[in-house]
Amino acid sequence: MDLWLVWLIIAALLGIAEIFTLTAALGILGAAALLTAGIALLGLPLGAQLLVFAAASTAGIVVVRPIARRLLRQPAPQRFGVSALIGKPAYVIKEVTAHDGRVRIGGEEWSARAYDESLVIPAGTTVDVIQIEGATALVYPRE
Repeated sequence: MDLWLVWLIIAALLGIAEIFTLTAALGILGAAALLTAGIALLGLPLGAQLLVFAAASTAGIVVVRPIARRLLRQPAPQRFGVSALIGKPAYVIKEVTAHDGRVRIGGEEWSARAYDESLVIPAGTTVDVIQIEGATALVYPRE
């Protein structure tokens, strides 16, 4: 069996193993084996092939893997605007019903309605903002 074919099989096996592990390391080794298969196809001796595989593997692990890991560990996107108010606590200033009310959210006064239409939330209660509809906060009392 030709050496380039052996390297190609190794590259395929490493690529399949990467699919199951998702570590990027086996994929980098698979890419190095694929590069080595190309070198073997050119007819370079086994020693040169092993040197190419070692150099490509080392370069990939040292350079590419940290970049891939950093890209995979990005923080969750920050919410801003009115969508950032969802889940925040609010203080009821004027009794909140299904149709009317006022709350203070982070120092700002908002019109409010009860998220559950059967609720009447008295002034002085702490509530959570469930949703924002236009300029009105839909709130639900904290338990």
